[in-house]
Amino acid sequence: MAAATGAATGLEVRDLEVRYGGAVALAGIDLRVGPGEVVAVLGPSGSGKSTLLRAVAGLEPPTAGTVTWAGEDLRRVPPHLRRFGLMFQDHALFPHRDVAGNVAFGLRVQGLPSAEVRARTEAGLAAVGLAGFGARSVRELSGGEQQRVALARALAPEPRLLMLDEPLGALDRALREHLVDELRALFARRERAVLLVTHDHEEAFALADRVVVLHAGRVEQDDDASTVWSRPASAFVARFLGYNVTTAFGTRVAVRPDGLVWSAAPGPAGPDTVAVTVADRTFRRDHFRLRVATAAGETLDVAVRDAGSPAAPTPGTPGTLTLVPGAAVALT
Repeated sequence: MAAATGAATGLEVRDLEVRYGGAVALAGIDLRVGPGEVVAVLGPSGSGKSTLLRAVAGLEPPTAGTVTWAGEDLRRVPPHLRRFGLMFQDHALFPHRDVAGNVAFGLRVQGLPSAEVRARTEAGLAAVGLAGFGARSVRELSGGEQQRVALARALAPEPRLLMLDEPLGALDRALREHLVDELRALFARRERAVLLVTHDHEEAFALADRVVVLHAGRVEQDDDASTVWSRPASAFVARFLGYNVTTAFGTRVAVRPDGLVWSAAPGPAGPDTVAVTVADRTFRRDHFRLRVATAAGETLDVAVRDAGSPAAPTPGTPGTLTLVPGAAVALT
């Protein structure tokens, strides 16, 4: 996957606004996706992710702002002529068509010759690991197989931009983890610009070169994936990614649960330690997640890795948290 090579050679969204009556769904959105770049738009439900995707696709008219590709304003270009592929969250497969009929649908709408439709359909199915599935009914497929059919249909017209709406959201955890690897390999082979939206930050960081975090219709942070993960730009981004936002260490900082060290013994007083009491404990496969409370009433989450220890702290246990050097991210 490549980095963006400039707005003039890919997608550029500038100062985009979408309103529904008096309600603002998107405001002041700036976004770029270069050829070969994978960009994930990340945010909670209701943040405007799917609205942004629909506006780029031409399915949602913007109230203000522009959407361009290679410098061309797409305002008057209908969705089917934008050469963008869109995979919907629910896959939107046609139950009365077989697998090949679903993948070929867009190609037939374009009026391509039958031989080319057949060749592209077979190539699309092979690309997503479904070679030989063409004659099967989509009703017979598993959720993962249906997801692949929808992806093959989006890829078959060879779009210059591939857009994915919660591509793995309906799948179970094990299947999602497997398909993340397949999608990354597919993106790398195709070298297409990809714009995906998701509420799952693990999915976003696993798939994307760059992550754009949306909150209430506005961009909170737009940066390469590693920077967003390690240096959240706001308290909202930090909390959404699972950080603690706290003043327990003197200044307002964000710190991940694994950036804190729990000790049942009283620690030396200092700027990097705080006395706490365990309020709750949950088992997280390879660790315990403790929720602790400070004397000032703040609650913090901390990861305790000795998950097999019978002496793992229980609610009511007093102790000390120590900040791991370099783990805190200063917030304004």
